Amino acid sequence: MAVRIRLTRTGAAKQPHYRLVVADSRSPRDGRFIEIIGHYNPRVDPPELVVDAEKAAEWIKRGARPSETARALLAKAGVGGAGKAAQSDEVSEEEAESVRD
Repeated sequence: MAVRIRLTRTGAAKQPHYRLVVADSRSPRDGRFIEIIGHYNPRVDPPELVVDAEKAAEWIKRGARPSETARALLAKAGVGGAGKAAQSDEVSEEEAESVRD
């Protein structure tokens, strides 16, 4: 099962509010999720971001891959491992050199 950390939209029409959730990648955007790890409200100034850093770090450690938006929000919240280094699709220069040799 491929697990993603992503946003689900809540709130009324034209008043978005988002939950940061851990979900199976096959489930719909606002469908089933495994766990809520935070929320994001872009409508207040400054935008409100609340993340349970321990839960987020644990899910990333288990192999959950954050979406681009979730990765940016987790990086703002200071969750380690959520930056570009957490992307498993990218190859570092050292790995590329070892493959070339």
